[in-house]
Parts: sequence; structure tokens; C-alpha cells
Amino acid sequence: MSSQEEILNDGRFSCVARDPRFWEMPEKERKVKIDKRFRAMFHDKKFKLKYTVDKRGRPVNYTSTENLRRFYALSESDSDLSESDNKDLTVKKKKKKKAKGKGEADS
Repeated sequence: MSSQEEILNDGRFSCVARDPRFWEMPEKERKVKIDKRFRAMFHDKKFKLKYTVDKRGRPVNYTSTENLRRFYALSESDSDLSESDNKDLTVKKKKKKKAKGKGEADS
């Protein structure tokens, strides 16, 4: 990293450290905020594609929804809604599992 320090100390390149065009983008601003109208694209089957190879033919194992989550984020008010929806879904799933467990114990 000493070469990096030498470059920044050089008078010709000292303005690079102060120029906002060369600053790294903050983590909060990297993702595009979307509202609740487009929330379905994170869990809808229409938006989910399973990739087996990348654009150069190398084998990969990921889906398009992972890319969507990497580039998009729900807006703050909508993320609260989605968290409450997720809690409701987990509660429903737990109830179903308990009902199945009781039915299996009876037989």
C-alpha cells in the first residue's frame, strides 16, 4: 500500500482523493429502492430463472432472484410491511407443522 500513499502524495494526483467522483458509493445508496408495487418480483415464480451456465459457458448455481436482491431493495416503509408479512407466513407455517405433527401422532 505504500505505492498507493506515494500516488496520493504526488501533487499531480492529490486532487483524486478529494474529488467526489472517485469516492466509493455508500452501502445504503448502492441498491435501487423500489416500492410495494414491485415487491412481488422477489418471490413470484415469473421472475425466477435458474441459471446453469454463465455468459461464458462456465457452470454456475444461482437464480435470477439472487441478482434482484443484490441490486434492488424495498423502500423503508415497504420493508416494514414485508417483515410483518414474513412474520405472518412463519406463524402460519408453524401452525401447519403443529397440525401435521398432531395428525401423525394419532395414526
